[in-house]
Amino acid sequence: MAKEIATLGGGCFWCLEAVYDDLNGVTSVVSGYAGGHVKNPSYREVCNGTTGHAEVVQIEYDSDVVSFDDILNVFFTIHDPTTLNRQGADVGTQYRSAIYTHNDEQERIARAKIEQVTQAGLWQNPIVTEIAPLDIFYAAEDYHQDYYKNNPNAGYCRVVIAPKVAKFRKQYLDRLKV
Repeated sequence: MAKEIATLGGGCFWCLEAVYDDLNGVTSVVSGYAGGHVKNPSYREVCNGTTGHAEVVQIEYDSDVVSFDDILNVFFTIHDPTTLNRQGADVGTQYRSAIYTHNDEQERIARAKIEQVTQAGLWQNPIVTEIAPLDIFYAAEDYHQDYYKNNPNAGYCRVVIAPKVAKFRKQYLDRLKV
């Protein structure tokens, strides 16, 4: 197994976690925070928008099964990369679209993917996804981990997350975990 890590922000981390948990080749997904200036931020601090952090997921995957390019293909279909500091009703810098790279190759692939998505005209407006090297990742509090799995009937899960998961499963049926 060739273990690699990707760190992505695309709105609420619960949404990203729920989707990537279903992707074949992904071995773990941890919700957390990145891109800010405060050490060990709490959810409340991040939500206040004063720490500079984005809600992110850190995805561990087997690159023999799924590539970083594949991870980004999913990323650009499950959130709107054209809305600055928001996803749907979630508004604030903590909900920005971001790719936090772990090496130069990930940065190259991320920039190429944005160019490819732009050229394909998948989105009407310009992509505002931030690309930056990962400085440090902080795992979110335990109650945020596996949130969708643990709370499938919660209102946010039914109204916001479930449709994203359904769209992903339909579009990537051949890439789902068995």
